[in-house]
Amino acid sequence: MDSMFILPLSILPITTNSIRTARLIKNSQLKSIVEIFRDEQTGSGQVDVEALPSICGWPAGELHPDLVIIRQLALLPSYDVYSLRISLRQLHIQVNEHATLRLSPDKADELSRYMIMFTRPLTRIIYGDDGVEVKNYEDLIRLFRDPDVAKARERLINMAKTLSIEPMEVPDFLENYGDTFMSLSYFRHCLERLEPYFTACLESLIPIRHHFQLRQNANLMKTCDQVEEVVNAVTANITGTLEAFERRTLQMWNNITQEEFQTVRGMVERQHVTIGAALCGLTVKMNAFARAFPHAHAGGPIQRADFMMSDMIQGIEIIRDAEKRYVTNGS
Repeated sequence: MDSMFILPLSILPITTNSIRTARLIKNSQLKSIVEIFRDEQTGSGQVDVEALPSICGWPAGELHPDLVIIRQLALLPSYDVYSLRISLRQLHIQVNEHATLRLSPDKADELSRYMIMFTRPLTRIIYGDDGVEVKNYEDLIRLFRDPDVAKARERLINMAKTLSIEPMEVPDFLENYGDTFMSLSYFRHCLERLEPYFTACLESLIPIRHHFQLRQNANLMKTCDQVEEVVNAVTANITGTLEAFERRTLQMWNNITQEEFQTVRGMVERQHVTIGAALCGLTVKMNAFARAFPHAHAGGPIQRADFMMSDMIQGIEIIRDAEKRYVTNGS
């Protein structure tokens, strides 16, 4: 569940045994396909969603409930847990266990350094400058569930009054807070991980544009311009939106109330699907580029030009459209 472009069907109410262990994945053209199996020796067994009736042996002429679900999910632009929570709720699709729509403990630990900026204001409010060490969000929740400093307990009670809740409800409030801002940390982490790939991809356009033969191809030059424009515009908008959320979060703690938190939380959640769609598309494209050209000297301008005209440009409008929704619906 840490991936943006993989959705295990096992978490969904799928009744057909032959596909319950399958996964919906985004291919390099950003099309959702069903991966029946994956093995290092035999590779990946992939089938089109519309080929499932014959593979699963569903009765001809009937619309199987599993196909209805998978068709709906195939249209989703991202499979990150935060977008999925919203999309599945809108589609009225239940998951087998609510806990499955969470990042793994390992991924949560990996995001700890991003969460510090969200947890630091909290520890200051309750513990002041007492030197309390918080390495991850679980540490923070433990501190608030069992504060072992008299002054901290007093501040915890005051915080509960400010939030208009009972002191025992503060940890639950903080878990909601942490989950909301874990999503910002997750998206920030995904974006930063992609940055070297953005650089490599855009730098590969330079020799294509300078190649004496390739530069005569108007369609290729247009494709290069589109790829560069989408990558730059989408990354700039995601970065700007995440920074705006982070600033608003810090301001929130100057006058924290239940209403203010709900306002900020709503702002963040309204962007989950849009951010997820853009980042999922970019991740899939950069993964495909990295597989095709694993180092700077892999492939020449002609091979890279072919890749831009086939894998890279196919489906890029999905990323571009997500960026448009960003500009329309953001801040």
